[in-house]
Parts: sequence; structure tokens; C-alpha cells
Amino acid sequence: MIEAFLKGITLGLLLSIAVGPVLFSIIKHSINVGHKGGFAFVAGVSASDFTLAIISNVFTALFETLSSHKQIIGICGSIFLILMGIYFLFFKKVKINDKGKILDAEMRGRDYVRLFFSGFFMNILNPAVFLFWLTTSTTFINHTIRERIVLFLTCLLFVLAADIIKVMLAGKIRNRLTPHNIQLINRLNGIILIGFGIALIWGLASHTIPDFPAQ
Repeated sequence: MIEAFLKGITLGLLLSIAVGPVLFSIIKHSINVGHKGGFAFVAGVSASDFTLAIISNVFTALFETLSSHKQIIGICGSIFLILMGIYFLFFKKVKINDKGKILDAEMRGRDYVRLFFSGFFMNILNPAVFLFWLTTSTTFINHTIRERIVLFLTCLLFVLAADIIKVMLAGKIRNRLTPHNIQLINRLNGIILIGFGIALIWGLASHTIPDFPAQ
């Protein structure tokens, strides 16, 4: 059981330090709308990871069927990333008051729901995420049910904790940024999302999906 726990920590650490579109989006949302908005986005990402982990371990046949449609999923995910990237690159504006200070966005319940599903779909539509969970679930298929529960639950909770820390750190940075710098971060995030989307499409066209983990 300790071995399963350590493997879960290792797997969670791998996901936590991986560089991908979700990582940059966590930072960007936390800077733009504060801690609560960042937490809503992270909750969506975590929910998608939990969903994929359960499907890959409990409904193996269903997960393999979904994985066989990774090209369609990848195209949808790529378009989703590119559209979000275009929005943040060209249309997202930072609101300031008469003194040039950043105005906090007025977040309503539906805005948090939107951020939740934004994180959920950004993560779950990435075909590399499907491949990651399919690979890990088959790698540990000889472990007992209890060991797999400990392993994957440890991994998921570790990643969630790491994402929460990212939100907190981004929130602290936010107070020191100027509106101009935040605008630059939005544009950089837009470029990164477009780049990841194009890379996914290129990988699908060449039948080699880029190795972009969940984060």
C-alpha cells in the first residue's frame, strides 16, 4: 500500500510540473478574476481528471472506444483551444478605473460555472490526456483494486493541491502587476493556446499526437 501511495505521489508530481495549456490558463484566470475564479477553473480541470481516471479504470472497454475516436476529440479540442486563444489575444481587455487601477471583475454564479466548464472541457478534450490515463491505467492493471484506488486518488489529490497552490501564487502576483502587464499576459496566454491547438492539429495530421499532459 505504501508503494502504491509513493507511485501516486510520483504520478501526481509528473502531472503537476508538466507544462501545457491548462497550466497557463490557471495562472491567467487567477490573475484576471482572482482566487475564486481560479478555483472554479481548477475545479473543472480536477473534475475532468477524476472522470477520466474512473472511466479508464472501471469502464476500460468504454474508455478504449473513446480513445479510438481521439482524432475527432482532438479536432474539437484544438478548435476550442484556438478559439479561446484568439479571444485572449485580440478581444480580452483589462478594465481600469480613473486612477489607472485594475478593476476586479464582477463575478456572478454563472461566471463561475462558465469557468468550471471551461477548465473541464479544456482538459478533457485534449487527446494527450486520454492517452495519459489509458497508459497509466493499463500500466497498473496488475495492481489490486485497493492499490489502484490509493494510487490514483493520491495522484489526483496531489495534482489538485498543486493547482490550488498555483492559484494562490498567481493571486499574489496579481497585486503587483500593472494593467499593461496583465494585458501582455492575456496575449501571451492567447498565443500559447493557439500554439497548442495548432500543434495538436499537426500531430493528428501526422498521426503523432504531441505529448501534452493534463497540466
